[in-house]
Amino acid sequence: MYQVVPGGAGGTITDVIPKQKLSKDTRPLVGAGVIGLVLVIAAVTAWCYYIASLRKAELLKTELLDLNKDGYIIRNQGGSIVFRMDFRSGTLDLDSCTKEGEILSCVRTTDRKLIFFIETVRPKDTVQCYRVRWEEVVPDIPVEHAMTYKFAHWYGGAVSAVQHWPISISGQQAPKPFVTSDIYSNRDEFGGILESYWISSNATAIKINNSVPFHLGWNDTEKTMYFQARYNDSSFKPNPGEMPCAELSYRVCVGSDVTSIHKYMVRRYFNKPNKVPAEVMFRHPSWSTWALHKTDIDQEKLLKYAANIRKYNFNCSQIELDDGYSRRYGDFEFDPVKFPNASAMFHKLKSDDFMVSLWIHPFVNHDSENFHTCVERGLFVREPTGRLSALVRWWNGIGGILDFTNPETRDWFASQLRSLRSRYGVSSFKFEAGEANYLPWKFKTLESIRDPSIFTRRYTEMASLYNDRAEARSGYQSQNISCFFRPIDRDSVWGYELGLKSVIPAVLTISILGYQFILPDMIGGNAYVNRTYGNRGLPDRELYIRWLELSAFMPSMQFSIPPWEYGDDVVEIARKYTALHESLVAPRVLELASEVLSTGDPIIRPVWWIATGDETAYKIDSQFLIGDDLMVAPVLEPGKQERDIYLPAGHWRSYKGERFDIKEPLHLTDYPVDLDEIAYFLWV
Repeated sequence: MYQVVPGGAGGTITDVIPKQKLSKDTRPLVGAGVIGLVLVIAAVTAWCYYIASLRKAELLKTELLDLNKDGYIIRNQGGSIVFRMDFRSGTLDLDSCTKEGEILSCVRTTDRKLIFFIETVRPKDTVQCYRVRWEEVVPDIPVEHAMTYKFAHWYGGAVSAVQHWPISISGQQAPKPFVTSDIYSNRDEFGGILESYWISSNATAIKINNSVPFHLGWNDTEKTMYFQARYNDSSFKPNPGEMPCAELSYRVCVGSDVTSIHKYMVRRYFNKPNKVPAEVMFRHPSWSTWALHKTDIDQEKLLKYAANIRKYNFNCSQIELDDGYSRRYGDFEFDPVKFPNASAMFHKLKSDDFMVSLWIHPFVNHDSENFHTCVERGLFVREPTGRLSALVRWWNGIGGILDFTNPETRDWFASQLRSLRSRYGVSSFKFEAGEANYLPWKFKTLESIRDPSIFTRRYTEMASLYNDRAEARSGYQSQNISCFFRPIDRDSVWGYELGLKSVIPAVLTISILGYQFILPDMIGGNAYVNRTYGNRGLPDRELYIRWLELSAFMPSMQFSIPPWEYGDDVVEIARKYTALHESLVAPRVLELASEVLSTGDPIIRPVWWIATGDETAYKIDSQFLIGDDLMVAPVLEPGKQERDIYLPAGHWRSYKGERFDIKEPLHLTDYPVDLDEIAYFLWV
């Protein structure tokens, strides 16, 4: 026994039993207890991590979207994956992510800070949308997301030189500025009519915000489109005073079917036309001087052209006097040698009931008398310092390009058009060019524009005063200008590269982008040397007839090479189809045009518009609808007098009087279509 010595005041004396050493027999029991305790602790820890992982997994899900560190997927109501986006500019640090209400946000990647969120928006019972934003907080770091397109067929974006429907992507392209370009001269660029909007056959749509410095690339091996935002090495620039921090923001929406989701997107994100152009422009063809005479047009040739229109008993909404009427580009006056008495010429045309539209453009060449005036008054786009006017090269020479962000420039340009109209009675104007690719790579405008395509928008606004009959070939956020929009010039060939086969895909594409008053370029194409299928300097006769038949079912028709160049039989075919256009097509188009003002729905519609459940319909690029009740199936192959035709389920009557009452889609194989015919079917 040991005795504890009292310690301190009030201490006590206690008897204790001394510690004993553990025997060898008891050690295994203690070891087992320790191991058991460790296992219990490990199990509790694992359970805590499991619960935490469940909570994190729940956090990273929002409605039908699943987020991971490298991207996200979206499912439809049936559980199928309809959209996938991968992050190529960084890996999210998921521990930095939080969820509050409908917003899932993260503040870091694995190596830097950022601002990232996905917000769920439910605007309708049948539509689910997600607002996505990835913003860098360090300057000059690009943001890039990669959209997988292998799940569906995609449509939209821009017109292109080689036009397919749906979009057909080939090769690899690093992201490049998504801006309007002249694809006749630059065939690998994006076209003059474009919007950052795409829609897919699985009822998914994506709209990139207009504020984004947007670049687009692709890789057909990976089946991805690259959506990139950047300012470095780009024609985009930040707003004055802002750091060049890139932001990629967009909205993805999923609906029950492709037609309804497109209707929702158009109503929500696109401008609407504010009026319908002049009715006569839909009913009667216009007649351009370009393909027939090019720049060799003169007073005598123009009067003869007009006289032949009357001689061969054709109607005419207006004659379009194209390039070649002025002595120098930018003069806004008639060449006195080629047009010795322009006033008398216009008086004669007016007395014969002809309206005349003039070709116009945004360039003033250095040899024009107006060039020095524009320099002195500061009316041109300038070089980056803003001290000097910039010189640009275009297809007709070198000069300045007018700065339409400048109110003084707009007033000066408008005064030139007013002068032409008041002096000669000009009916309207064909607004040529306007694409952003004609701007210098680095430039300065009076109103700072971060997106070069805004220049296109400002130029097309000049057509507003003349939009009853005006025509423009470029457009960006310009749907409300309400003039006729024309895809770029076509070559006189059969194929998909600016040929006859490209017409329907191009028209469907700009329809999906919200441009509904469409002039599908001149019948037969431009007849350029070395870009024409045929001989005698004319497009091939069969090509011309098939082009004529297709144009008769478009919102408007335009001749240039006249049918009498081919003989009486082609003249009769042309009379037949201009009459059919006036009696059958124009009334439907005009009715639909009035609806466009409120709905934005296409006038010319893809077959899938009324057949959303049929995979075949999504791949058809040689048929189209006018509204929901007129199906058109032209022959687009040389030497063919038959074609395969797809009819959606329903009640149809052919132009020959045949009835098709079908509960399932029907494929008509080798349906006979003579050279002077075009197959079309009316909903009964």
